[in-house]
Amino acid sequence: MATLSLTQFLTLDGVYQAPGGPDEDTSGGFTHGGWSVPYGDDDFGRFMNDVFARPAAFLLGRRTYDIFASYWPKQTDPADPIASKLNALPKYVATTTLESADWAGTTLLRGDAVQEVAALKESLDGEIQMHGSGGLARTLLAHDLIDTLHLLVFPVVLGTGLRLFPEGARPTAFRLAGSGVTSAGVTLHTYEHAGRPAYGSYA
Repeated sequence: MATLSLTQFLTLDGVYQAPGGPDEDTSGGFTHGGWSVPYGDDDFGRFMNDVFARPAAFLLGRRTYDIFASYWPKQTDPADPIASKLNALPKYVATTTLESADWAGTTLLRGDAVQEVAALKESLDGEIQMHGSGGLARTLLAHDLIDTLHLLVFPVVLGTGLRLFPEGARPTAFRLAGSGVTSAGVTLHTYEHAGRPAYGSYA
C-alpha cells in the first residue's frame, strides 16, 4: 500500500492560492499571485529536490495539472531532478471536467475523488506525492487520506485567498517529523498524520 504526501506552499495566514505567478489562479478576485517567488533560494531548491527524489507517482488536482503540464514537459534536461521525475513517473489527475490528457504517463481519475484516491493508495506501493492541488488536498484531509504534510510557510500575510485549513476543517493531530528554515526565512515543516487531537486542561 502506498502513502500519500502533500507539499504545499502557505503564507503565514494559511493561504495557498497562486504562489507561483500573478495569473496562476485569480479566482475570487485574488490579486496577490506570485507571493512565493521572492523567497526562492538555494535552501528552498535543495529541499524541493529532496522531496522529488522520493516519489513513485504523482496525484494532482485539475488546476495544478494544467499548470504543470504547460511547463514541465518542455523541461528535458535529464539532470533536472524535478523535471525528470515529473516527466517519467505516473501521474494521476482527480477531475470531473478534464476530457483527455496529453502529458505522457497521465491517468484521469474521473470518479469520486475520495474513493478513487483510496483505491489508488491500495493499488500502488511507495510514496504518491501531491504538490499544490489545494482544493483536492482539503477534500482528502477531511477523509484522513493524506499521511504526510510538507508545509513550506513563507513570511508574508495576504489577508485574502484560499486557505488549506478553512473554518470547519476536520480536527486532526499531526506529529512533527522534521523542520528547518531557509536563508530567506521560509520555514519547512514535515508532519505525519497522528489521528484525532487529544484534549486537556491547564486548570
